[in-house]
Amino acid sequence: MLDDGLRYKLLSLLQENPDMTQRAIAQSLGISLGKVNYCIRALMSKGWLKVREFYRDGNKKAYSYILTPDGIEEKARVTLSFLKRKMKEYEEIQKEIKKLQKEVKRFQERD
Repeated sequence: MLDDGLRYKLLSLLQENPDMTQRAIAQSLGISLGKVNYCIRALMSKGWLKVREFYRDGNKKAYSYILTPDGIEEKARVTLSFLKRKMKEYEEIQKEIKKLQKEVKRFQERD
């Protein structure tokens, strides 16, 4: 449920916006609030994320998400993995585009 792509996006988002609400995280990542909660708990259980409680205006409870040193290391690892996957996808798309361009060229030469 927490693949490298989602783990990368979530760790990056939390590192940049530690005070972001789970609802805002869900909206930003395009996933359900329940899945955000599940993922945050998974990151906490791995020791990659700490949660600090604080109070916003009107004594409303809020949370701040802080990557631990192990979390920062995991983010670096998953960033490399995510980059490799995206580079492979990019190369495959380039090949597909070239193939399609050749096909279109052959089609145009018939006319």
